[in-house]
Amino acid sequence: MSATLVLGQREVETLLSMDTCMEIMTDTLRALSAGLAVQPLRSVVRGPEQTGVLGVMPGWLPTTQVMGLKAVSVFAGNRAVGLESHLGAILLHETSHGRLVAIVDASSITAIRTAAVSGVATRALARADAGDLALLGSGTQAETHLEAMHLARPLRRVRVWSRSAERCEAFAARMRARYAVPVEPMPSAQAAVDGADLICTTTTSREPVLEGAWIAEGAHINAVGSSVAFARELDTAAVVRARLFVDRVESTVNEAGDYLFPLNEGAITPAHIVGEVGDVLRGTLAGRAHDAEITLFKSLGVAVEDLAAAQFVFETARERGLGVSVELGGTRHA
Repeated sequence: MSATLVLGQREVETLLSMDTCMEIMTDTLRALSAGLAVQPLRSVVRGPEQTGVLGVMPGWLPTTQVMGLKAVSVFAGNRAVGLESHLGAILLHETSHGRLVAIVDASSITAIRTAAVSGVATRALARADAGDLALLGSGTQAETHLEAMHLARPLRRVRVWSRSAERCEAFAARMRARYAVPVEPMPSAQAAVDGADLICTTTTSREPVLEGAWIAEGAHINAVGSSVAFARELDTAAVVRARLFVDRVESTVNEAGDYLFPLNEGAITPAHIVGEVGDVLRGTLAGRAHDAEITLFKSLGVAVEDLAAAQFVFETARERGLGVSVELGGTRHA
């Protein structure tokens, strides 16, 4: 009988460093854009009171011989009770017989790999001298994005804004103690992004928190907070001003409010999507054209990213003897 390895938040955070995850995401995005992955659209179930959602995200990576899915709930109000907004598990199967080889905590994988993908996009699209970072949001994704941006570019300055001034101040104090760079809480989103050449939107807002009029020439934006068609963090002018790159075109045209709102308003056409970051990494698509250009990476997050990260955690944990093995059945008795 084959055992299934269960790996929790502690194991994931111990084994999956941001720099390692950025390397894994680079390979995964290349494979995805090259057609070397099977990536259906996610399914989302909403409760009758619209307090949260349950998302199911399947995928298959033939190049690494894994398949599986992430099942994750998203409840925006969880911070008030000491929980992450994203809770769930990644089910990792091998592709020879379909055995479930691992169950991996989804909260920690999501936090790390989302920021890692933004880090990869920043390396591919931001100006070489970019280093003035604005973070909109002060939660888990703001924290992991600061780490990824610190790896992607030498940071000179960090400004952060969130709707809670108290959380914003606390976040800035924690990050100042961790990084050798000034981290300043700002009174408004506009003040945070004024003159910034790197911007990460990591909020749970359904309405725009970043306006196009505020964005400096030459800036690169990672928009990660919204992953549904009915919410957006960027106003229409911000999207119109930028060259738009995505992780997955099919996902973007079906799920990304940051793209769909300006499209439905007639402000852009489908041709506004330049292409996938994976193609930039493969060298088949040009990235930034000049220093004054504004580039935008719209991140939705796709299952193959989760599966690739979970596979690394699983293989490393198995080598180090970490995790808990359980017997879930599946052996034929006759």
